[in-house]
Amino acid sequence: MNSHANGTIRKDKEFYSEAEAAAALGISLARLHLLLDENVFNDGGARPKNIELTASDLLLLQFWNRNLPRQKVVTMPKRRD
Repeated sequence: MNSHANGTIRKDKEFYSEAEAAAALGISLARLHLLLDENVFNDGGARPKNIELTASDLLLLQFWNRNLPRQKVVTMPKRRD
C-alpha cells in the first residue's frame, strides 16, 4: 500500500511509533498531531504521549489528511420518516 506523498504503509509492520507513522504518511509530526487532535482525541482530554498506531489507523489518518471538506468515512443514506 502506498500512502499519500512519499511514505509507505507496510503490510508486514504491526505497530508504528508517532515518528514512523508521520514518515509513512509523508507528513510532519506536527501535522500528525493535528490530525489526531482534530479527529481522534477531540473530547477535551489530552492526547496520550507516545502512542502506537496500526496500519488501519494510518489509512484513516491518510483519509483525513486529504484536506477535503469534512467528509464522513462512511456515508450513510438519508433515513426515511
